[in-house]
Amino acid sequence: MEFDPESGRMKCRSCGHADAISSPQAVMADRHPFVEAISQNGGPQVSISGQAIQVSCDGCGSVVVFEPPEVAGICPFCGGAIVAEPKAADPLIAPDGVLPVKVTKNTAQTEVQRWLASRWFAPNALRRIAQPEGISGVYLPFWNYASDTRTQYAGERGEHYYETESYTETDSSGSTVEKSRQVQRTSWNRASGEVSRSFTDLLIPATRAVNQRRLVALEPWNLQALLPYEPAYLAGLKAQRYQIELADGFEKAKEVMEAEIREAVRQDIGGDEQRIDTIQTEYAAVTFLHLLLPVWMGAYRFQAKVYQVLVNAQTGEVKGERPYSFVKIALLSAAILLVAVMLWLLARR
Repeated sequence: MEFDPESGRMKCRSCGHADAISSPQAVMADRHPFVEAISQNGGPQVSISGQAIQVSCDGCGSVVVFEPPEVAGICPFCGGAIVAEPKAADPLIAPDGVLPVKVTKNTAQTEVQRWLASRWFAPNALRRIAQPEGISGVYLPFWNYASDTRTQYAGERGEHYYETESYTETDSSGSTVEKSRQVQRTSWNRASGEVSRSFTDLLIPATRAVNQRRLVALEPWNLQALLPYEPAYLAGLKAQRYQIELADGFEKAKEVMEAEIREAVRQDIGGDEQRIDTIQTEYAAVTFLHLLLPVWMGAYRFQAKVYQVLVNAQTGEVKGERPYSFVKIALLSAAILLVAVMLWLLARR
């Protein structure tokens, strides 16, 4: 049995019989206190499921978790063959929620084919991703943080004012003419204060094996559709074990929060311009969730470089990287040149 995106049930790939997911939890678990979890080295850790096994890819270092009868095969992150022996999945901070796959594999292939059709001069190797074996379903790990912040700042407020300035210039007859103009000046005054912000649902990818810009481009994720994690959702797909630990993920969340905090500080300083000298932020009531979000993805190697194509398995959005086939470009250039020469010869007759 494997999870069927269309019905949201467990389905037999041989006979088509479908069953509801056994004993689904009714509501999401409460958010976990971050400080307490860090003091306990991440908190209690469990296996992602009772039958899960994992393999490590020698090519990119990703740890892929799956349930039998699924096999490791090709690494979805780098396209390399996985030759390591599977072992029982190591314990990890248990997933709290999962976004079930909504886009079927066939639909994802169709979207990839459309994406490929718009890629001029793509090498033929890229076409392999549009084949049934070219993409696989993967749940990517994310940390979801929430935090209250209080920031004390010191800086300067700039107020614009204008002064009349005299200057001379030479007119068309060569005479010197005195003129005046308004010149903008800025008066700077010290400013300090405090701003408070609350942040929720800060999604931080816990993977290093996927291009971060591509993941951001796949947003938004409909977190309102999150369901409590059940191992059944893993059947027929793979999941990546998080590569960025909980504490490191929060440092990345701080970077996201800082950008918004600095903007709040500028608004609080006011004036026409602002200078920020110091910012000191305290983080309180920090909580987190471990989420699994679904993608269909394929990867392949071309001239010693790895390229990835991602499909948001909830919305069907496609984002990918592509190389250019210089052979195809050269052939097209030669064909254009040939046509131009033939037209020139015909014109001379």
